Amino acid sequence: MSALLDELTRIVGATHLLTGIDIPPQHCTDWFQTHSCEPRALVRPGTPDEVAQVMAICHRHDQPVTPQGGLTGLVAGAVPAQGDVALSLTRLSGIEELDTSAGTITVLAGTPLQTVQEAARAAGLLLAVDLGARGSCQIGGNVATNAGGNRVIRYGMFRDQVLGLEAVLADGTVVGSLNKMLKNNAGYDLKHLFIGSEGTLGIVTRAVLRLHPMPLSCCTAWCTLPDYDTVVSFLRYAQSRLAGTLSAFEVMWPDFHELVTTRLPDLRSPVASNGLQVLIEVEGSDSDRDMAMFCKLLEEALEWGWLQDAAIAQSIKERQAFWSLRDAVSEFPLIWSPYCGYDVSVPIGAIGHFVTELQSALRERFPHCEHVHFGHIGDSNLHVGVHLDRQWGLFPEAEIDDCVYGLLRNYGGSVSAEHGIGQHKKAYLGHSRTPQELALMHTLKHAIDPKNLLNRGKVLA
Repeated sequence: MSALLDELTRIVGATHLLTGIDIPPQHCTDWFQTHSCEPRALVRPGTPDEVAQVMAICHRHDQPVTPQGGLTGLVAGAVPAQGDVALSLTRLSGIEELDTSAGTITVLAGTPLQTVQEAARAAGLLLAVDLGARGSCQIGGNVATNAGGNRVIRYGMFRDQVLGLEAVLADGTVVGSLNKMLKNNAGYDLKHLFIGSEGTLGIVTRAVLRLHPMPLSCCTAWCTLPDYDTVVSFLRYAQSRLAGTLSAFEVMWPDFHELVTTRLPDLRSPVASNGLQVLIEVEGSDSDRDMAMFCKLLEEALEWGWLQDAAIAQSIKERQAFWSLRDAVSEFPLIWSPYCGYDVSVPIGAIGHFVTELQSALRERFPHCEHVHFGHIGDSNLHVGVHLDRQWGLFPEAEIDDCVYGLLRNYGGSVSAEHGIGQHKKAYLGHSRTPQELALMHTLKHAIDPKNLLNRGKVLA
């Protein structure tokens, strides 16, 4: 142990190799604080080369390593296992190049998402993925978890923003290409080994991200619809009429809408109608034209009886108020503890039936529970929250997991839409992946990390 720490200290310096009580507590747990384990040491390399040297040393000593980014994950994917060295990428921060001709930005993995967004915006460009944790989450973690967010319906997941990638393997080998070209079919596209692999195959150190033209207009409305089938009809019609400008389509069931408007005193619904609530947003290039097209869409939907009510944001403040309702989920740990949240995917046409069946199953098995359902829908993503007051005894999270994931399996859904597997969901990965797929995952892991040093105990059981 002493020899290992001495070697690591020579690479990163004494101030960036911490042990014992000097390790900040956030490096020992996850955002929900459901898993906790103090690492053997915390090492904070400052360059990609230092990451490679650290991994080469740990490989020589057979020392397992847990990569850590902004520590905003929700599945305990960055919580160290007992005896691991935690490798933080916080110091590996900075923008190396912004190429307006290619529409790309090359960044170090520890750079916060918001920093990259602001740099792109200053150049008149858009980094399309946006998350609530933008100020804390890091690009390396976004890549490693294939982050999603509210704009996936238009721009795709984080995978779709990555053109080039550099990663360090378990033995310290640096692999990857900082490609800036949209078309490049020269052999295997190795970056996809690391995107979404949650640090189990390699540690992302650099990324070349695709940028888009910055939208010049934004139209936002809050609508009420009578049922899920009408929601799907409205979604498809909006996609067909809005010429590729639909950037958000957030759906909230009545249980979610009631909770956030009655338990959170500062939030008010922009409509009086009950039903399924839809937050729809369009980003385009011509304010007058886009607003006219947007209003016509809403008028037609009202005439046809699809919309029971609708409110169009007339200012940035009103738009922010609409989004505050949708983003109120961040307050759940304060007003609704204990609770468990689920991030799943279901084929779009089946989501309504899934929610109805799940609500019935939850009420039957947990008569005193409260639940909420909401999601992006246009990309198949549904979020579920379940709460039971402490007066009813120990919180039955495992039983609720079985209820949600068991039903999900019947629908051919995914146990993880955008937060990964980590430790929380690995027991249920087989609900969404075949035995053959799992076997291939194990084969890849063994081939690339035969000593099982990188983020052991995550993703694969």
